[in-house]
Amino acid sequence: MSPVPSACPCGRLDARGRAVALDACCGRYLDHGQRPPDAEHLMRSRYSAFVLGRVAYLNASWHPSTRPADLSLEPGVKWLGLDVKRHRVMDAHHAEVEFVARSRTGGRAH
Repeated sequence: MSPVPSACPCGRLDARGRAVALDACCGRYLDHGQRPPDAEHLMRSRYSAFVLGRVAYLNASWHPSTRPADLSLEPGVKWLGLDVKRHRVMDAHHAEVEFVARSRTGGRAH
């Protein structure tokens, strides 16, 4: 029996409501060099990178004009889930993603 692939941290579900495996979801961008096709996939992959501690991916996918000089992930953060509310394409180079990312630090939910 083969091992069950781990679910993607972004929480994407398939048509039957089952969790999509990391390799079939954000792993394509985090581990296999594919570019996310749109803003929603980019945002989901960045959430997954935060969950998995993939600082190199976060730096590579963050625009230099807004990226912090030193990106260090806060220790002790537990990521609780991602809820994508809306994804809207504005034009060929701009899109908007409304989402809620939940986390807990030191017993406090955020």
